[in-house]
Amino acid sequence: MTTTNQYGQPIGDPVPDWTPAALPDTHTLPGRYCTLELLDADRHAGDLHTAYAAASDDRDWTYLPYGPFPTLDSYRDWAMAAAKSRDPRHYALINNATGRALGTLSLMRHDPANGAIEVGCVAFSRALQRTPASTEAQFLLMRYAFDDLGYRRYEWKCDSLNEPSRRAAERLGFTYEGTFRHAVVYRGRNRDTAWFALTDRDWPPVRDAFEKWLDPTNFDTDGRQREPLRTR
Repeated sequence: MTTTNQYGQPIGDPVPDWTPAALPDTHTLPGRYCTLELLDADRHAGDLHTAYAAASDDRDWTYLPYGPFPTLDSYRDWAMAAAKSRDPRHYALINNATGRALGTLSLMRHDPANGAIEVGCVAFSRALQRTPASTEAQFLLMRYAFDDLGYRRYEWKCDSLNEPSRRAAERLGFTYEGTFRHAVVYRGRNRDTAWFALTDRDWPPVRDAFEKWLDPTNFDTDGRQREPLRTR
């Protein structure tokens, strides 16, 4: 049923007792397979550059506005600047089995007044891609945003031509909302931006799906999933 005002005009549903969400402030988000730590160039840059440098080519940087980093010093310079930022707020993903940092991701575009926040700047090394830790890292940030900070909207945006990112968003439970044409200029080229989002109404079944998928019984002795993540 559509809500109307005293003039018979349709208006949005009421949001009773809404209070602004909190800004991200934690330094550590622990999980079973990985731990997210606030990016620290001194602690993480060496591991991260080593992980990225192991790739046979630079295709993982095509749709990011920064990188690749040919030397440790060039990456350390980026990491030092990124670590000072609070929006985006960058996290290093630490593999719990090895204690090594294998990638980064961030919470960005903080809008606590309206309860919206975005995950972005996802740079996962080849050693991290398609692992339980890479999926758990996304879950840890989602759970932090919804359950701890009180956000009502969690966004994912990417170049509309970035098919792997689009597939990842859908696998993780995001809903495609449309494409903003000529939204960004980066690397000297146009970006049409595809928008995806999860809302607090979507979150409970998505959270349950993640928890079921991340259970150790869902993986065989070689770490292969028994059942795929089903967020829909």
